[in-house]
Amino acid sequence: MGFPIKVCSVCGEEFELKPDKPGFANRCPDCSVEDTKESKNSAGTAAGDSELNAARRKAMRDLLYRKDS
Repeated sequence: MGFPIKVCSVCGEEFELKPDKPGFANRCPDCSVEDTKESKNSAGTAAGDSELNAARRKAMRDLLYRKDS
């Protein structure tokens, strides 16, 4: 029995859905590879996110614990 034939939601091409295919089940292997490359690039912004989160925590702390005169 063969693998099920699916249609890619991004490019519209047909592909076989194999058990060990990386990425989403509704995307062909080519479109899944492009998506994983983009997610690796966005992982480099984690340092910037930690700085933003620290600034958010400080702002919330200042708002919550400020003394009203």
